[in-house]
Amino acid sequence: MLLISGGALVFLGLIMVFSASSIHAIDSQGSVLSIVLRQLFFVAVALPFAFYLSRLSVAKWEIVARFGFLLSVALLGILLVPGVGKTVKGNTNWIDLKFFDVQPSEFAKFLMILWAARLLARKENAGRLTFNVFSLLAPAFVVILGLVLVGHDLGTASVIAAILAGLLFISGIRLRVLGWISAAGALALAYFIATADYRVRRLTVFLNPFSPEDYKFAGWQPAHSLLGLASGGLFGVGLGGSRQKWGNLAEAHTDFIFSVIGEELGLVGTLSVLLLLGALIYSIFKISLRAEQPFIRFACAGIGCWIFIQSFLNIGSATSVLPVVGVTLPLISYGGSALVATLCAIGFVAGAALRDPAVRSELMKKRRA
Repeated sequence: MLLISGGALVFLGLIMVFSASSIHAIDSQGSVLSIVLRQLFFVAVALPFAFYLSRLSVAKWEIVARFGFLLSVALLGILLVPGVGKTVKGNTNWIDLKFFDVQPSEFAKFLMILWAARLLARKENAGRLTFNVFSLLAPAFVVILGLVLVGHDLGTASVIAAILAGLLFISGIRLRVLGWISAAGALALAYFIATADYRVRRLTVFLNPFSPEDYKFAGWQPAHSLLGLASGGLFGVGLGGSRQKWGNLAEAHTDFIFSVIGEELGLVGTLSVLLLLGALIYSIFKISLRAEQPFIRFACAGIGCWIFIQSFLNIGSATSVLPVVGVTLPLISYGGSALVATLCAIGFVAGAALRDPAVRSELMKKRRA
């Protein structure tokens, strides 16, 4: 289930990135294939690397996890070096490598999950896994959130904060304590929204992006995302037939690719995406529950939380259920850093499954047959 759903999402992503980016690719780079070929390159790099990571021993993963926080700080700190960080639409969260851009925060998500899983596993093995895990994890996550927010990337910060909340819940923290922490996080989020006019506009328009005073401004993207979804009907207008990608959806191949799927493949296409994402997330949590080692269990659960919350935020933005937060749809949206980081995380989960005695026994039976 893990490999089939993940592979199907990557394959569908390549098709939809090609379709959704075609007009933008011609306008910006003169070739209809320029964007999808880069995505294909990242898939070609990520898949064998993910396969290699699935074979790594737990001891080697724990070495990576031990330095996960420091590596995350180093990666995000590079963006603060003058002339290195690339700013796009007010967010400084890319490193320009000329041929392609790297987004360090995507790798920081995975590294922080590994780092937190190692600490939680150590506490569980010592018999001291209590609600004090908040004081164990929160300081490092606050540092990472601060570095991300320096680059004004509230969407990524929201995902990282949600990963922390998910790990705290999984660790068994008291729900009352988690509730107070979530309330404090909501207040912090409200502050960052209130201190930026464009974020305030996004927050106020998502419930009615077609209002006359907002439609041509902050409501433009969510309004045309809804128009694309609404015009798709049951089976869509056909692959490549989207009208909204002709300039109305500026981020058609990234943040709003779900809308293009709905327009071109209809309700059948969007439900297929939801089913595949659901199968992927379910399989990750299932593997997590079967893991014998606490480190593997916590890390897999953190990866499941990551993919779930990012999918929820992206689809919620595309359907105007949530304000536009600017995060990609895992394995489907264009973005090399996000794709490589997510496939590496799935490689980790696949390795966890391969260590399951029942899985190994079944694989041996199939090989003998």
